Amino acid sequence: MARLKCLIFDCDGTLVDSEPLLAEVLAQTLPEAGLPFSASDYMNEFRGVVYAHIVAELEQRHGAVDETLKKETETRMRARLMAGLKDNLIVIEGIESVMEILAPDYLCCVASNGPLNKIRQSMEVSGLGHFFGDHLFSAYEVGHFKPDPRLFLHAAHAMGVTPEECLVIDDAPVGVTAALDAGMQVAHINHFPDEEQTPARAHELLHMKDLPALVERLNQAL
Repeated sequence: MARLKCLIFDCDGTLVDSEPLLAEVLAQTLPEAGLPFSASDYMNEFRGVVYAHIVAELEQRHGAVDETLKKETETRMRARLMAGLKDNLIVIEGIESVMEILAPDYLCCVASNGPLNKIRQSMEVSGLGHFFGDHLFSAYEVGHFKPDPRLFLHAAHAMGVTPEECLVIDDAPVGVTAALDAGMQVAHINHFPDEEQTPARAHELLHMKDLPALVERLNQAL
């Protein structure tokens, strides 16, 4: 195992807690297009899943939606989400102190299934942006969405490191799967330990404050 050089963070649910907001926006917007959906549907089944895949699955269950209506619905959803981020974004507890410990010694970047403008907005509103600079990677820009590992592989290449030199920090099953398939170390921030199982090859963390100790432990094991 190579020594860790780069920390790749997911955004939603890992650095900032925007997922409840997203769940509520989807629950408000998707039924307007004739697609039944609740906030609990997102949290229980679709957390971390790209929007287009959510819509495609709902269309399979409830019937196809006119393409024009579908585009209008997405535009409305994203506008509501961006407006909500300004006032309702919550920073994950402990992440600021964790970044102050780790950022001086490791390359740090964000790799998210969300659009780039949403990642930037989250970094600006949360005050975390200075830890990552322009090292923000969106699946929409790369063209590959988690659980496809190529988003993380793209991030590693852009940061000038090998997959073996990366630790991915992600809370969603799709992200954990993508990181494992990319051949990277994975810290699964498990917000739902009673309901969600961490894969054997990943490292479960119940609180972000425990991340520095995991990083040190992984490097000492070399």
